[in-house]
Amino acid sequence: MTKKLFQNSTPFHLVVVLLIFLSFSSCGKKDAEAQAYGAPKPEVDFFTAEAITGEVEKKYPGIIEGAVNVDIKAQVTGYLEAIYVKEGQYVTKGQSLFKIKGDVYGEQVNSSRASYKSALANLETAKLEVEKIRPLVEGNVYSDIQLKTAQASYEAAKAQVSQAKAALGSSQINADFSLIKAPVSGYISRIPNRVGNLVTPADTVPLTTLSDINTVFVYFSLSEADYLSFIKEESKSKKTASLIMADGSLYNHQGTLEIASGNVDAATGTVSFKAVFPNSEKILRSGGSARIILNSSLDSVVSVPMASVKDIQDKFFVFVLKDSSKVAMVPIEIEGSAGVNYYVKSGVKNGDKIALNSIDILNDNMEVTAKTAQSKKMMSKK
Repeated sequence: MTKKLFQNSTPFHLVVVLLIFLSFSSCGKKDAEAQAYGAPKPEVDFFTAEAITGEVEKKYPGIIEGAVNVDIKAQVTGYLEAIYVKEGQYVTKGQSLFKIKGDVYGEQVNSSRASYKSALANLETAKLEVEKIRPLVEGNVYSDIQLKTAQASYEAAKAQVSQAKAALGSSQINADFSLIKAPVSGYISRIPNRVGNLVTPADTVPLTTLSDINTVFVYFSLSEADYLSFIKEESKSKKTASLIMADGSLYNHQGTLEIASGNVDAATGTVSFKAVFPNSEKILRSGGSARIILNSSLDSVVSVPMASVKDIQDKFFVFVLKDSSKVAMVPIEIEGSAGVNYYVKSGVKNGDKIALNSIDILNDNMEVTAKTAQSKKMMSKK
């Protein structure tokens, strides 16, 4: 029948049939070879996990504030007459910053001073009246009622003097408020107002903010779990913090830690902390951003090289060798990192054999040719 098929076929058909036969023949040969030899098992280096005592490094974003941040506001209403400082300038305590046009306050001082002098004169008159009537009462020329009336007038005059003196002091204070001085030494922030603007004590925006940055506070937050770990470790030794500045460089001073809030924020589940840093070089400025580095000690934790950890959608896995020379893909929970190693919180234990290389080609339950890797101490030095 095959002979008849070839006799009735065109040359084109003959070529097609020939190619089909060759294809079947080739596939059969490849299948036979695959069955005869089999796919080679990958060679994988394994190291034995060991539980150690390590130190983990954690970073937290923070906001920098000066040890003293003072909002400078007007305490009297008036037009801004003069600005004596520039934005970013360093000023000392008591230095003049702003002048509010104070003509009206000067006139109030003059009026209060005149009232005070008038009250003093009335007091003197009342005193003379008492001194004049007293001997006349003793000589039965005036009655006691007239003396008591004179003494009452004298007491009223004394009260008027005290009232006038207080009014004078108040007007002088208001006049002094027209010249605004620096309450502390520090750096001037932005100055939103200009000469001629009307300023009042009710303004929500301050005239400027004055920051003392010889010492700075860096505020950040810890999770409740990290907070509990911090409290436990602080009881053993005083905790310090390092700081990474906005340009990625490490700040050259260590900071001390303080709890900034006594409660856990119910909305975020965090506790506010602050790290206190010296800032004699004035490198750190209020309002800047930074990252706080805290080191924590871990006991009996398994350390694995980062190269042996597979990251899939923010979940971490390692390949552990089983007795049958097959690997199991095991999920792990990472506690932290140090150098080129991860500290594993859960998932592997002391004595497990973990794949060090070829993790990109490994799959769960794959057979491998296991080799013993060099010690992890040697690997860390590479």
